[in-house]
Amino acid sequence: MENIKVKKVFDFSLLRRLFTFAGPYRRSFYWSMVMTVLLALISPVRPYLIQLTVDKYIANNWIQALINISLIQVGMLLVETAMRFLFTYLTNWLGQSVVKDLRLAVYKKVSHLNLAFFDKTPIGTLTTRTINDIEAINDIFSEGLISIIADVLMIVAILAMMFFQDWRLTLVSLSPFPVLILATYLFKESVNKSFYQVRNAVAALNAFVQEHITGMVVVQAFSGEKRESAKFKKINKEHRKANVDAIFAYSVFFPVVEIILAISLGLMVWYGANQVLNYQVTQGVMIAFIMYLNMLFRPLRVLADKFNTLQMGMVACERVFKLLDSDEYLPDHGTKSAANLKGAITFDNVSFAYKDNDYVLRNINFDVKPGDTVAIVGHTGSGKTTIISILNRLYDIQQGRILLDGVDIRDYKLASVRSRIGVVLQDVFLFAGSIYENMTLRNPNITREQVEAATKMIGMYEFISELPGGFDYAVMERGSTLSLGQRQLISFVRALLYNPAILVLDEATSSVDTESEMLIQHAIDKLISDRTAIVIAHRLSTISKADKIIVLDKGEIKEIGTHEELLKKEGFYFKLHSMQFKKASV
Repeated sequence: MENIKVKKVFDFSLLRRLFTFAGPYRRSFYWSMVMTVLLALISPVRPYLIQLTVDKYIANNWIQALINISLIQVGMLLVETAMRFLFTYLTNWLGQSVVKDLRLAVYKKVSHLNLAFFDKTPIGTLTTRTINDIEAINDIFSEGLISIIADVLMIVAILAMMFFQDWRLTLVSLSPFPVLILATYLFKESVNKSFYQVRNAVAALNAFVQEHITGMVVVQAFSGEKRESAKFKKINKEHRKANVDAIFAYSVFFPVVEIILAISLGLMVWYGANQVLNYQVTQGVMIAFIMYLNMLFRPLRVLADKFNTLQMGMVACERVFKLLDSDEYLPDHGTKSAANLKGAITFDNVSFAYKDNDYVLRNINFDVKPGDTVAIVGHTGSGKTTIISILNRLYDIQQGRILLDGVDIRDYKLASVRSRIGVVLQDVFLFAGSIYENMTLRNPNITREQVEAATKMIGMYEFISELPGGFDYAVMERGSTLSLGQRQLISFVRALLYNPAILVLDEATSSVDTESEMLIQHAIDKLISDRTAIVIAHRLSTISKADKIIVLDKGEIKEIGTHEELLKKEGFYFKLHSMQFKKASV
């Protein structure tokens, strides 16, 4: 799990890059800044109007003028309220708009990264980047930078008005401010540290819960409830401690601010009262200063918290841009279309490694004619599934060439070549949605009639028709309400609907019962007659009719031939066949 570390330096280059995403919404950004300036200018006006009311209109008993200035104050209050609403709405709208574009950019980036990236990056990390981190970036606009600028401008405007009114009274009122600045700094550092701890604790909780809910069947099967509960209790305790530390900082800081405000007001009243008695300060100025101080302390209470929010948003921003800058994707420089692919396959001295020079395939050479059925067999870890992965260009090879119809696979457009290869994987993944949506993958070009025809071809139509809602039956998460065989058959139909030139069955019958296997074999016999098929299976009985069998061992081809030819050689295939026959007879 990736921990968030406290950072001291504010990265302005990162902020500039973030604001490029606000480019399409620059009008809203400019208007929000205009609102910021106007609100800062309006803030000191109401206390000043009250000062005039007390010193001029009430003192001279000008009733009509008193009514007029009161109406002006009400109008000013309404205008300020409307402007604050508009400011809040604009900043939040701007933040959500940037978040929308960022989240789309991250999702597009993730969907185009190669599988090697996902092999080493936890799903929880990518989920956090796409959702939590980007939501934190929204706070930069709604509660961070623009809001901080607004508060600072308001503080400057209020201080300017106070010094303009009476600089001596202002200095006396602000004499406790050094204590407030120190308290604000200590609060910022404390909350900043605890905020990072809270985020890390939340990440730990999320990772633990996600992992253990997914693997709950293993936990319960091995009676591990108490052990795992003890681990969760420890993580949960750390989460509570991190939150309590943050709460403690808030609990200390806000009373300190109130005390400092009370001291400032007390000093102002003590000094101002003497000035009033000596006719050097008016009563209106005293009342205005009370309002100024309250307005001054209001943004100061939250300014440190907003700085922390801004910093956390920048940390999230850095992590998101790090993902966007990732170059771990397959190059797609091909220009040829695979629309008319016939299905000839050639592996020419192919070697492949998932990491560095740790090759899992070495010097693989074989040819497949269009329409042939080729079986690949071997022990677990021999490289069977890897061959399928590189054929579908989920990974790029380090050495050699893979040719489709005599053309290097890298010369084809990536999406085009993948659309002509249908794959039924051993681990079937079903999305939340209906059976129909899982079969078509929401492709609008596939009709209901085509789906029904495909299911009838492999004998699934009656089973689906009996489900509540038929083809609109809602598949639960990962298809948990369906059997392994049923999920496998749905995946099989999914591949058939795309009418591939090359059909790949990766352990397609390894998790199904005998009846389902018979259905699949029946469908295979019909479908592979006019297309190239590559079958990977542990059950050698399912591939005995293949035109060619390739035997792999530790990433190398040991034998190639038909079922009968390989049995006569009494080599690797013969040993595999004998072992399975012996197990079946026990």
